[in-house]
Amino acid sequence: MTDPWPSIDAEILQGHNIAAIAILREEFGYTIHEAVDALQERYDRLMETRPDDFSDAPPASGECVRS
Repeated sequence: MTDPWPSIDAEILQGHNIAAIAILREEFGYTIHEAVDALQERYDRLMETRPDDFSDAPPASGECVRS
């Protein structure tokens, strides 16, 4: 099985949250709610570990999915 996280990370870093959610749902069988939660957790991790890799200036932490 191929590791899905590099693809998910790439989508998040490019601001393609819907595509990232679709991959999370397909790869892990998540519900929409679970996929949104996983997206938020991964986004927060990427903001901490790879802030310069975002394609545009990302919003403040915690603003990826929820406002």
